[in-house]
Amino acid sequence: MKSDLPERTFEFAKRIVLLCRALEETPGVSRTLSNQILRSGTSIGANVEEGQASQSDPDFISKYSIACKEARETHYWLRLLAETNIVPEPQLADLTDEASQLNAILTTIVKKLRARK
Repeated sequence: MKSDLPERTFEFAKRIVLLCRALEETPGVSRTLSNQILRSGTSIGANVEEGQASQSDPDFISKYSIACKEARETHYWLRLLAETNIVPEPQLADLTDEASQLNAILTTIVKKLRARK
């Protein structure tokens, strides 16, 4: 069965880019946080995509482990944006939930693969 994870993480990255474009309009802290979340939020899909072309199980596990860490970091930045009222929490709820789901999916994949070894 083909995974929808590469497409799902790409769509997530697109939404992060749009969020960051809005954050960039405000100087100061918003821009700084925008840079952080842009890096982590787009890295999830980039690492999943690299994992799809991995040459070995350890390589695949490595890429997906990095994607998992980036999903956790992105979730952190989204929570921070909401808790500091830089972006109203309701506007971030879907993105925050998706970051959490991606983290759970990636964690499960990595744990299952590591258990097989």
